[in-house]
Amino acid sequence: MLQSKYTRYAFLFATVFMLLTETVCAQSVNKTKGGKGLQFVSADSLFSTKINLRIQSLYVGEYNLDSEEYTDQVQIRRSRLKFEGFAYGPQFEYKLELGLSNSDIGGGNQRANNNTANIILDAFVRWNITSNLGLVFGQTKLPGNRERVISSQKMQFVDRSLLNARYNIDRDAGVQLHHQFAVGPVVFREVAAVSMGEGRNITADNVGGYDFTGRFEVLPFGEFEGDGDYVGADLAREETPKLAVGVTYDFNKGASRERGQLGSFLSQQRDLKTFFADAMFKYRGFSAMAEYADKRSSGSPVVETDPVTGDVTDAFFTGTGFNIQAGYLFKNNFEIAGRYTSINPEALTQDAENKQYTLGLSKYILGHTVKAQTDVSLLREQQDWSNLMYRFQFEIGF
Repeated sequence: MLQSKYTRYAFLFATVFMLLTETVCAQSVNKTKGGKGLQFVSADSLFSTKINLRIQSLYVGEYNLDSEEYTDQVQIRRSRLKFEGFAYGPQFEYKLELGLSNSDIGGGNQRANNNTANIILDAFVRWNITSNLGLVFGQTKLPGNRERVISSQKMQFVDRSLLNARYNIDRDAGVQLHHQFAVGPVVFREVAAVSMGEGRNITADNVGGYDFTGRFEVLPFGEFEGDGDYVGADLAREETPKLAVGVTYDFNKGASRERGQLGSFLSQQRDLKTFFADAMFKYRGFSAMAEYADKRSSGSPVVETDPVTGDVTDAFFTGTGFNIQAGYLFKNNFEIAGRYTSINPEALTQDAENKQYTLGLSKYILGHTVKAQTDVSLLREQQDWSNLMYRFQFEIGF
């Protein structure tokens, strides 16, 4: 039954795609470079749309150093269909992004979304009030840690770090205000958001309170080429040093899920407070990014324990994390990169400390649109080497 439901969704998306393509092909077409999507503008220039499709095919092999067992799998890590453009002029922009792979969709949840497929990633409108002030209404990424805001298409490694997996505040539905200004060469950015606090595609009533997020960024040497402060690897080969530094504070009132916007729903609520600090540096093919995260809860993060053993059975994910990574892009568009991640949960949660060391190699065939990436990671858990992981991923899109 679930499979037939997904089949119907796939048929619906294919039908909409063909109808939209047939309609916009009757309009004027903007010729663009490869990797920039299919772009169309209406004859009266009041409407535009850009269509992107991409697929990430992934192989993962893991060797358990304790049991000496090797397991592997091939999966479609991500399959995305994206529409974006403007309506009634560039002042009103829109974006719709759909996740079509099983990894994108995830499982339905009766409490969250009436057991429906979790297909919509982004769906919002943006009103460009002025050239440097915009209002966003709908569902999209919150202005959290830099690594999460970077698109999964533009990552330096096969996937994001353990810090992001553990502490990011992800997508949510609500309203955001984006502002930017410059003083000489120095660029300042501010983002404020108020959202529901329970993640994307929630159809049930909001159980707790709202989520409040604020982010502030400084770019002391001016803007990066091609928004490179939110792109993995220095594909633009910045001719002068570029640096971006940002901090985020998020307050999720009465959170019901383990990680705020993500994870299982728990039987109790907590106020979650998350702080991020991050930086991105690029210069002539060299790039480096560092992030720090600190997530705390009001009261104990522990919700339930086993009455016999005293082991924690349910708890909010709290603690600190640190991630640093750097890479160098050679002139033949091969890049070698390294990453170190440390996760330090609160002791009360009884979760394990993790340290992960990753070495990656990428070949950018057409930027981030067509590329091959591979990496090897060694995981240290509670002072013991526990896991060796190899990944290979090929991404293609338009």
